[in-house]
Amino acid sequence: MNSTSARFVPSKRMGICEPMHQMAMWDFKGNNFLETSPPSMFEIETNLDNLSEDTSHGTVGPSSKYDQEASKSDDKVRRRLAQNREAARKSRLRKKAYVQQLESSKLRLIQLEQELHRTRLQQGQYVGGGIDTSQLGYSETTNPGIATFEMEYGQWVEEQNRQISELRSALNSDMGDMELHIFVDCGMRHYFDLFTMKATAAKADVFHIISGMWKTSAERFFLWIAGFRPSELLKILMPNLEPLTEQQRLDVSNLRQSCQQAEDALSQGMEKLHYILAETIAEGQLGEGNYLHQIGSTIDKFEALARFVVQADHLRQETLQQIYRILSTRQAAQGLLAMGEYLQRLRTLSSCWSSRPTEQT
Repeated sequence: MNSTSARFVPSKRMGICEPMHQMAMWDFKGNNFLETSPPSMFEIETNLDNLSEDTSHGTVGPSSKYDQEASKSDDKVRRRLAQNREAARKSRLRKKAYVQQLESSKLRLIQLEQELHRTRLQQGQYVGGGIDTSQLGYSETTNPGIATFEMEYGQWVEEQNRQISELRSALNSDMGDMELHIFVDCGMRHYFDLFTMKATAAKADVFHIISGMWKTSAERFFLWIAGFRPSELLKILMPNLEPLTEQQRLDVSNLRQSCQQAEDALSQGMEKLHYILAETIAEGQLGEGNYLHQIGSTIDKFEALARFVVQADHLRQETLQQIYRILSTRQAAQGLLAMGEYLQRLRTLSSCWSSRPTEQT
């Protein structure tokens, strides 16, 4: 029977708490740690049997009967463990097949939506009031990570529209701050979920995310590192947060100034990275036809581009959290409503612009 053993490897830096390194300090061996079996009944029973023989000085009859019972029990344990391992193996295979089927279904759905959009373009028809899937980034892509992101983002927009409607109704009612607090927390978490989705998608195709192909055309016009510029958003929201106290005005002004400084630093970093990538891809003599080395060196630097997306979203998240601390619950709800409707207006503008009648030349 295969058994799992553990071997402790001393840490190179003792005295420093390193949770990730503590996990690596244990070297587990064996096929599956979760399938580790306890000491067999046969081994335990054999020890007890040896002890019985030493004390009884040769009473072989009962001991032999006891050995037979222990052997039967041990065989039963072995069969049960083998059945459990086989059941676990089949379960993993079924799960893998299900995930693959789900991914294939997602890709097929996106392809159908693309075909539907192309048909609408040919017929010059657009569905009024709905979401223009082409404007939401359903571009012709075969990257499974991006395909999944675009589908999740479409669902994110639908959920945001629902939340905006509920928040508007809540603000127009006599709802108290305790109930409004729930709406505000839900709206904040919704934006944080988007930042997490973008970080995952950037690992799949950072160019798709940073170019804003998943956004509408009007949103792309105002895009800054795959999202909104926090300082500009604060400027847009300010008139919708009245009345503000003098202290609140001062805090919002300071927050906006801090955002501008952070944005400038990130923009300068992006410009520097842009220059480095351009230098790397143009390295050597152009026209020779052998540029695989330059391509490989450039791709190695794309990780830094994905980090800029994460840092920009971190700034956006920090801005939302800070403005939430400055405002009252009702003001924060008004700010979320204004922010959501602003994005809605941009998406509607894109849809109207795309579906406008054009003169035939």
